[in-house]
Amino acid sequence: MLSLLEATKIGVLQDLAEVVVVFSNKPDAPGLALAAAQGCPVASLPSQGRKRETFDAEAAALLQQYQPDLVVLAGYMRILSPAFIQPFAGRILNIHPADTHQHQGLHAYEWAFDNKLPATKITVHLVDEGLDTGPILAQQPVDLRGATTLAEVERRGLAVEHELYAKALAELIKTNTTRTSC
Repeated sequence: MLSLLEATKIGVLQDLAEVVVVFSNKPDAPGLALAAAQGCPVASLPSQGRKRETFDAEAAALLQQYQPDLVVLAGYMRILSPAFIQPFAGRILNIHPADTHQHQGLHAYEWAFDNKLPATKITVHLVDEGLDTGPILAQQPVDLRGATTLAEVERRGLAVEHELYAKALAELIKTNTTRTSC
């Protein structure tokens, strides 16, 4: 999320995208305070103990008040229900630390490390109602040769994630100025 905010100020998203809100389902999420410190509007709605469909419908309604053209998931670790996806259908982006044809869901870096893969791919994709099954917008390989710890795999992957996500988003919106929520 912070890399995307930075990219809107001095990177590839400058003059292309405006962050209209940073949202979290965790009101005490450190990212909210960091975004607010950078002058971004923030919003939260606690999800704990709530039914997914009910929460997602309320979260979608809250975000719709900000009128984002795109919803960009960055560190949002919940599976979205149709109640959230349908209002933003075709306009939700996610980044996944693996080739989504090979590994969906959590623990992708662990999967790559445990399987001693020589490389993995970072994938930017549109979100559909499946788990990491939406159309791929961009992919970039991550060389894992010589990585002897999970921390090293994660470090290499995150470096690619931070660059690729902003580039993929810029490519998607090059011809339009887009209002985005993270």
